[in-house]
Amino acid sequence: MKRFAIFLLGMAVSALAWSQVKVVYHLSEGVPQASRAIGNIRNHLAAEPTTKIVVVAHGLGVDFLLDGATNQQDQAFAGSIGELAGRGVEFRVCNNTLVSRRIAKERVAMEASIVPSGVAEVARLQAKEAFVYLRP
Repeated sequence: MKRFAIFLLGMAVSALAWSQVKVVYHLSEGVPQASRAIGNIRNHLAAEPTTKIVVVAHGLGVDFLLDGATNQQDQAFAGSIGELAGRGVEFRVCNNTLVSRRIAKERVAMEASIVPSGVAEVARLQAKEAFVYLRP
């Protein structure tokens, strides 16, 4: 009986984990894509506020997460990044990109964490943590 209760508890925990939608937004194309992504993420959270969202950036996709970055209308990204981070959105930046582009880690927004590889992080989130993949 005890084993069955433990099994049922495990199933309940598993069901709860699967009930939350988890999404990885993959950014690699620069400022215009980042602007679209921010709008998409705001709309996403307005429709589904409990969604777990992780933004993974590499290549030119890291540019919006650097100090002083602005969008096409010359508006700073910092406010949007802070707002979304406050709503639970996580930002992850590719260290391979930082190294290959010679970008100092200190230039990365404080709300972002650095991961060894952006593409590996996207793959890991999909394969091991059941994240849905979106590319704005």
